[in-house]
Amino acid sequence: MASTPSRTHITKLYSNLIRASRSFASYNFRSYFIRTTREKFRAHLHEADPSRITALYKEGLEELDVLRRAAITNRLYEGPKLVVEKPRLTIGGGGSGMDTSVGGGGQPV
Repeated sequence: MASTPSRTHITKLYSNLIRASRSFASYNFRSYFIRTTREKFRAHLHEADPSRITALYKEGLEELDVLRRAAITNRLYEGPKLVVEKPRLTIGGGGSGMDTSVGGGGQPV
């Protein structure tokens, strides 16, 4: 890209990086790449030098390609879900006491 990338190009790159990060099957990789993407963009939020912005944009595009390839590889060798990823089982519709426990045990209807 010969000229400085526009704000639209930069926000599109950011959203593509976040989307690629979310495509990881592994919770730890997914969390790490989302967090580092946000940190990198926040660190350079007020960058004013056009040559530096262009260099960061090119670096981001290269990182996006790497993330996409790594996410595919990660999905090929996906392991079992972690405990923090499994949905919680809730039966009883809220409240407190025995009616919220698995299997009921609350007041008869």
